[in-house]
Order: sequence, then C-alpha cells, then structure tokens
Amino acid sequence: MQALFHQDAIVVPLGSGSRGNCTYIGDGHRGVLVDCGLSTKQIFHRLECAGIGDTSIEGVLVTHEHLDHVGAARILDDRLFKKQERRIPFYMTRGTLVGLNPKCRPTRIERISSGVPINISEFRQGWTVEPYTIPHDTQDPVAFTVCIGDIRVGVITDLGRSTRVVERHLSTLDVAVLEFNHDVEMLMDGEYPWRLKQRVRGPHGHLSNKQAGDLVGRAASCRLKHLVLAHLSQDNNDPDLALEAAQSGLHDARTTGVTVEVAMQQIALDPMALQTPMDFRPVKPRRRKKKKATAVAPDDANRQVSLF
Repeated sequence: MQALFHQDAIVVPLGSGSRGNCTYIGDGHRGVLVDCGLSTKQIFHRLECAGIGDTSIEGVLVTHEHLDHVGAARILDDRLFKKQERRIPFYMTRGTLVGLNPKCRPTRIERISSGVPINISEFRQGWTVEPYTIPHDTQDPVAFTVCIGDIRVGVITDLGRSTRVVERHLSTLDVAVLEFNHDVEMLMDGEYPWRLKQRVRGPHGHLSNKQAGDLVGRAASCRLKHLVLAHLSQDNNDPDLALEAAQSGLHDARTTGVTVEVAMQQIALDPMALQTPMDFRPVKPRRRKKKKATAVAPDDANRQVSLF
C-alpha cells in the first residue's frame, strides 16, 4: 500500500461563546456545520471571509437544543435551500428534537443516536461522523468527531465533566475544538446569581479551564496538531488564563508542536488546513510479450509501473 494522493481537511471555527456557536469542517468544496447558533447572515459572511463562501453544506450536526447552538436552524435551512436547491439534513438526537424550540425547527431532520456512526450519502467515500454522549443539562446532548480520510476533527463543548468516552475520542484527534468555559475564581467572584454559578460549575454544566487542561493532560496524543479553546465565557474567563491551562495540559501530555488558538465570538478563526493520504492499490504491470533472441536488461527487470 502506498499513499500518493491527498485531500484537504479544512476546519474553521466560525464563532464560539454564549451568543452563538458554529464550526465548519470539510474540504473547502463541501462540508458540514457543527451547530448553527450564529445568525444565518453571520454564518455565510464568515464562510466568505474564510475563503470558502462557495462551499456546499451537506448537513448540520446539532449537539443540543440550546439556542446558542441551534437558534438559526430554520432560517439557515431556507437560505441553504435557495442557494443549493435542496433541503439538507439537520442531524440531532431524539432528545434534542423533543427539546427543540418549534420556531427553530428545520424541514429535514435526521435522527441520530449516540455511538452510532452517521452515514451521510452526499459525502464522498471515506467521510464519517461519530456522535457520542456528553454530560450537559439538556435532553440528550452529544459531541461529534468528523473523519475525513485519516484526519479526525472533534468538537467537544458544553459538558460539565470529562468521561472515559470523551477522553478516548480526544486521544484520537488531529484537531480538537474543546471547551475552556470559565475560570473558577472569576466565576465565584463574579455577578452571576448563586444558582447559575452552581449550574455552570456543576457536573452537567461547563468545563472550567482547569478541568479542560487536566483533560488535555490525560488524553491528548502525539497526533494532535491543533487545539482550539472554545466557548470561553466573556464574564468569567480570560483568554490568557485559558491558554495557560491549555499549555499546562499539553506539557503534562508531553505533546509538542500543537498550535493553540482561542475561538472568538465576534469573528472566525483563520482556516486550519490538513492533508490526509488516500490509499490506493498499485496497478499490476501488464505482461509484455517476450521478443525472441532479446535479453532483458537488469534495470528493465526491476522497473516499476508509473502511476502518473
């Protein structure tokens, strides 16, 4: 087996935070959105700014029913129908569908289950999506790992604690969009009411910087190339504190060469491009007719067929 041909995997966190979340994962020509909590206008604008405004959206993967993750679903559905002349699927669990605000409901909903890979017919061969359960205070929330060839991209946000399943998925990722929601001291000293503070720091709330850093330290592997710190609270966190926790985790994991960035609410990050080999089986050489009274030179005997 050899690997000569490559395809690009492109990841663009379009926006992340309590006012809207959306991440593009694809190859620039086609792809999926993980969540659609930004306005439809902003989603298209930020795709355009990232240089992939003409990309075909093949589906939207919805993690849970909170509006900052699915608020634009109905309008986005209509806009994509006008642009692409077909209804694209919105993938969500039964619990997310039950909890979904009817005003956000898109036309075509595909039910998914945790632990069952998603087959998206529009995708080219070698693309799969793996949903898995995470602990959050919604009906049936999931995180997603999107696989493009050998590249694995994970979006892991809105969880109050880590689990073995989360750690197993994180250990396989080339790109991780991971929640670093709050600094505990800032949260506890801040103006949130006590009940909300308890929710945020509870086992079904959001990961703190320390929790996320410890998760990276336990689970990040040498294949991790990009770590995006996502869903930072504007009131209860500071990017420098989140970066410090992330670097500490990478140090504990003994993982080097990782690009670390903080996802922003107002603008998209620059596209992260990776290349994945596409395997092929070498073509068998054609048999040549032997010529009488002609010796085969040693170089000819060992010659390999060119595939170009």
